[in-house]
Amino acid sequence: MDDEQQPEQRPELTLPPQEQMRQRRLAKLGGTNAASSNSKPEEHTKSDSSALSASSTSANIQPTQENNRPATLPNRPGQNTTSSPSSSSPNKFPQTNPFSQLGIKKKTESEITGTSAPPSKKVHTVREETLEDWSNRVLGDIFRITLDESKTEGKGIKLTYLPELKAELEQSGEPVKLTAYSIDSAIIEAAKYVPADKPLLDYLLPCWKRVVRASKPARPPPPEREAVLDEAKRLCMSNCIFALTMPDYFGRDPNPNHDSLVPYLLRNHDNEEGICMDFLNEAVSRIHEDDSVAPLFTEAMDKMSRKVATMTMNDDYRPYINCLLTYARFPALIEALAKHERFRVNVTTDMTKERIATATETETILGPFFRISPLQAEVTKTYFASPRTIDAGHVKSAQKALQMTLKSHQDELTNVITTFIRTGEFSRNRTLDWFAFAVNVNHKTRALQVKPTEVASDGFMVNLTAVLDQLCQPFMDATYTKINRIDTDYLRRDPRVNMSDETRLNADQTTAMTFQAEYAPGSTNFITEVFFLTLAAHHYGLGATNSKLKDLDRDIKYVEKVIRQFEAEMFKLQNDRIRHAVARQQLQNAVNTVEKSMALKFAIEGVVLDPSMQTLSLQFMRYVAVWLLRVASKTDYKPGGDFKLPLSDDMPEVFSCLPEYALQDVVDNFKFVFRFLPQILVSAVEDEILTLCITFLRSSEYIKNPYLKSSLVTLLFAGTWPLYHLSNGVLGESLKASRFANEHLLHALMKFYIECEHSGVSSAFYDKFNIRFEIFGVMKCIWSSSVYTEQLSRESKVNRQFFVQFVNLLLNDATYLLDEALTKLVSIHDYQRKLQDPTLSPEDREKVRTDLETAESQCQSWMQLVNETMGMMKLFTAALRDAFTMPEIVTRLAGMLNYNLESLVGPKRGNLKVEDAKKYHFDPKTLLSDFIDIYLNLAPKPAFIEAVAADGRSYKPANFEMAWHLLTTKVSRGEDVAVKWQSLMKAFAAAKIRLDQAELDFGEIPDEFEDPLMGDLMNDPVILPSQNIVDRSTIVQQLLSNPLDPFTRNPMTIDDVVPADDLRIRIEEWKADRIAAARAGKASEGDAMDTTAD
Repeated sequence: MDDEQQPEQRPELTLPPQEQMRQRRLAKLGGTNAASSNSKPEEHTKSDSSALSASSTSANIQPTQENNRPATLPNRPGQNTTSSPSSSSPNKFPQTNPFSQLGIKKKTESEITGTSAPPSKKVHTVREETLEDWSNRVLGDIFRITLDESKTEGKGIKLTYLPELKAELEQSGEPVKLTAYSIDSAIIEAAKYVPADKPLLDYLLPCWKRVVRASKPARPPPPEREAVLDEAKRLCMSNCIFALTMPDYFGRDPNPNHDSLVPYLLRNHDNEEGICMDFLNEAVSRIHEDDSVAPLFTEAMDKMSRKVATMTMNDDYRPYINCLLTYARFPALIEALAKHERFRVNVTTDMTKERIATATETETILGPFFRISPLQAEVTKTYFASPRTIDAGHVKSAQKALQMTLKSHQDELTNVITTFIRTGEFSRNRTLDWFAFAVNVNHKTRALQVKPTEVASDGFMVNLTAVLDQLCQPFMDATYTKINRIDTDYLRRDPRVNMSDETRLNADQTTAMTFQAEYAPGSTNFITEVFFLTLAAHHYGLGATNSKLKDLDRDIKYVEKVIRQFEAEMFKLQNDRIRHAVARQQLQNAVNTVEKSMALKFAIEGVVLDPSMQTLSLQFMRYVAVWLLRVASKTDYKPGGDFKLPLSDDMPEVFSCLPEYALQDVVDNFKFVFRFLPQILVSAVEDEILTLCITFLRSSEYIKNPYLKSSLVTLLFAGTWPLYHLSNGVLGESLKASRFANEHLLHALMKFYIECEHSGVSSAFYDKFNIRFEIFGVMKCIWSSSVYTEQLSRESKVNRQFFVQFVNLLLNDATYLLDEALTKLVSIHDYQRKLQDPTLSPEDREKVRTDLETAESQCQSWMQLVNETMGMMKLFTAALRDAFTMPEIVTRLAGMLNYNLESLVGPKRGNLKVEDAKKYHFDPKTLLSDFIDIYLNLAPKPAFIEAVAADGRSYKPANFEMAWHLLTTKVSRGEDVAVKWQSLMKAFAAAKIRLDQAELDFGEIPDEFEDPLMGDLMNDPVILPSQNIVDRSTIVQQLLSNPLDPFTRNPMTIDDVVPADDLRIRIEEWKADRIAAARAGKASEGDAMDTTAD
């Protein structure tokens, strides 16, 4: 038994340390057969049958794996077979060319038949190349090696002579030829001759490519040759891995510059010294069996990522992104990258908030690739050199090139991320975590003052948003079939997106946190995760970058003004060398600053004004708008479907706890597109945006932030701007044709017109005028539709108090705006006269000029508002005479008209004459014409005639005479208007006479009948909650402006008053008595006069 076991024990002899390491490594890779076949010569004294048995055993360990030795590996040279003699007898004859045998056979047949045949040609018998010779030749060509010292060069190729392998073969008695069994030893020996300053892969990778090419001939090789090539491939790959992971296996010291795949991955696949796809396929197939393979690729990508973190779009970053795209073709590599420690940020206690905010961009594997952008400072200088002098055509051309480059880069990033998402649950979750971390730590991007060093770069955040937009595309179908997959319980499942510091739509922080603390069971689906991530990314990413354009414009204008000041100072300091040098340096600094800002502005415009990117963004925002309406209404609303208003008083808690930016992002995005890219809206907008705006203006209590509500008006207003063939803008015709808009728009606008009077913020007084300007703009757009005029008339009758409140505020605005605008015109008139004074000192002249600029700016704003307000009053009074002559309205309206008519035509009208009046949007003829139209619109109503004549403060017949004069000589409105105006003047004069006579008839009014606030005779006395008595018209006016009891300042409404019927009856009786007495006195006086005459 011991003798029989002896041959099996011989391989266990003590081997040199290097050989022991090789044996262990090969065993781990499943290549024990290679180790046994390539051992030292003395180890080959085993019987050939034992060698064959060992070979067969090792080859069958994993027969289905490509990286194992083929089961059909041919016998070792000189090895005896165990087959029977009969089966082996054919091998005793040399193999000859089959065609030569065929020729001999034909000749023999002709001799037997005795027939004559043409003399046969001489046949050259070609001896077929044996497997041993073929293996020696092919393996030598592949690995550039030889065992023949005299043949170190062949076909112009230098071969490496392997003396050690040759001696080993000679000692074992085997033919001195390269075979499948000697490949491993040959590779190890050949590697010794690679210079130490060169990586081993410089030798091994070309060998791999040659063996791959040899394995793909035009015709399939015989099985035994194919087995040799497969073994060569397997061992070549194994040694490539050894070269990177175990350099000491080849007698080399570790060298980070050599022991890496990075330089080879960066080369093109077709490069002889680069890594080809066959290499990647083979290496990746070993990942699950060899745990050293995956780290080779992940560490290589980590190194490349660190390098990209130092690069810009100006640098040669393409090879790096190509490598990442190549990785994306192999799920196993993607899974390995997702497991890498640097896939996500590893937050440590010593990291500052600023470093954490920028870490995703620079300290993760994917971050640096997202960082590549045209918005990098170095890149903006390249695209837009000398931006102060660059022509507009060059800017457009550069922006087009920039957009194409960025679009390609973003598409490639999307491909990579899509692979991470689809590879498996682990990589998908890690990728979502990566996005969420980047968003969560960059909330400062929306701060009022942002330091670029404390947040991720604009380019990174824009790319992040663009990729997430792409991820949303699969579920954003036109029919919204998957919108119900967005789970609102996401907020109560420890969401990835951190909203803890965000303002909510209609909840305070405590309420929101309490709501989120109520954990909702279940899991969150991928659509929900991506939806909320994309929403947040738009807020902190693309939205933040969009908003920078306005800030950059302001900064550029300011610095340009500073530059002009410096240039003016430079001329004055020519004789002062020191101050001149300082000023010159400051001037240069200012120029550098403005050029940097201008280049960035051009670059941002190029990025964010890309129609393709904004189209995707707009599509997502439309989806968000529909989703918000569904959440708020608790319905399955889809564009084109029915939607009921007002919304329920029972506001959904989940809606109130949503972050404010859920609605703000939608509004801001649409406003941005309306301003800069309206062309993409023509075919992209359905009725969801109208429904969104009208809904939350009509049910404004659903939104807490007044600015957010006002932005809905701004959005509607922007949609009415003329565009191409659309005279009423993108939304104008829809506002007229939409049944939903016809029913709810006007009431919604009027409601918010009233609501913005008291928004609760410090700047509300001035903000309200801008909001109302936009409301008037929308109303003017829709006024041509009779539906809206009928609706306004219905409001004045059905909802009288609501309408009166609206008109009262309209009159308040008109009064205030006219007073401010005309006062500023008087100031401008005075400043312009002072500047004409040649005796004015330079200091005083500069002060006057500064005051003039301030007054001009204010006047321009006020006059624009005046023109819109007067335009709306003209439309309203023409359509709603009855509504505007209600007792609650008509007195104030008449007083406002009379007062401002005197300013336009009275003795002091010359003070309104200024240079270049159109500069201030002031056209006195047009403004006077508007006033005349309003008077004429209400002329048929007696209540209006009496109210004008009863205005004791401002009614002056001379003003109406002057207006008629200007109407006939300056305004040129036509003879019919002049005739109507004359008739109206006579009606006013007659009413004035009647009123004066009535006042004489009444005489002194008793104190108890007199209104304590206005001092007039009460007609409809009412008792206030404070028990004071005033006229109903007085308290109505008071409550319209301020809903408080004027005596106690306690809150009250008109419903709180009680009619003082007893007092009213007494007043009526007193009036009747006074009128009767006056008539009787006139009658007796007349009779007395007649008697005297007789």
